Amino acid sequence: VAAQKCRKRKLNAILNLEEDVYNLQTQKESLKKEHSQCSKSINQIKQKLNNLYHDIFSRLRDDQGRPVNPCQYVIHCSSNGSVFIIPKHLAKSEQKQDNRKEQKQK
Repeated sequence: VAAQKCRKRKLNAILNLEEDVYNLQTQKESLKKEHSQCSKSINQIKQKLNNLYHDIFSRLRDDQGRPVNPCQYVIHCSSNGSVFIIPKHLAKSEQKQDNRKEQKQK
């Protein structure tokens, strides 16, 4: 009787583990689909942002009326909502300063 109970407990444990494996596989597949959808959404948003960026730069002109070169300038949005066009070399130095501030806060 003790051996039968032991075998039954072992079988129940195996069945529970098999059910857990099945549930985890189902969850894994669901997460894979969600990840794929998120990746597609991110790529679509990146494409829209890129199109917007090019559209903005196609309309911008410098003081002499010449188109602003997107290779030399970047769009910078400040925390108060202001938008600026600044030279890339200034944006890189500003980004380094922001990174240093973030590291100090950590």
